Amino acid sequence: MAELHVELVAADRKVWSGEAAIVLARTGGGDIGIQPGHTPILGTMETQPVTIRQADGTTVVAAVHGGFLSFADNKLSILAEVAELADEIDVERAERALASAKAESEAAAARRAEVRLIAATGR
Repeated sequence: MAELHVELVAADRKVWSGEAAIVLARTGGGDIGIQPGHTPILGTMETQPVTIRQADGTTVVAAVHGGFLSFADNKLSILAEVAELADEIDVERAERALASAKAESEAAAARRAEVRLIAATGR
């Protein structure tokens, strides 16, 4: 099966690197699925989980907050302002952050907390 090389990088670190069969993300233009051989693309990233499906069937999910996505020559680069792998997210802390943001009517903070919870729990 053909694969593409993926680099997920946050402003402060390399979050994940490897081969994938497909990557699902949300750009400013909407949801996108990138597979090997996709046409070149450059887009802005929305605050949303990114799903990386590897050829062996395993899935990597990350909460991505802003940034850019670039694909060419079977190489996908996701340069995020902030990115966390699902298994790095403290669910209880994210739930508290969501409750606090909602109580203070902070829509952007609430969205970040929601995305962290979606990535970590799938809900």
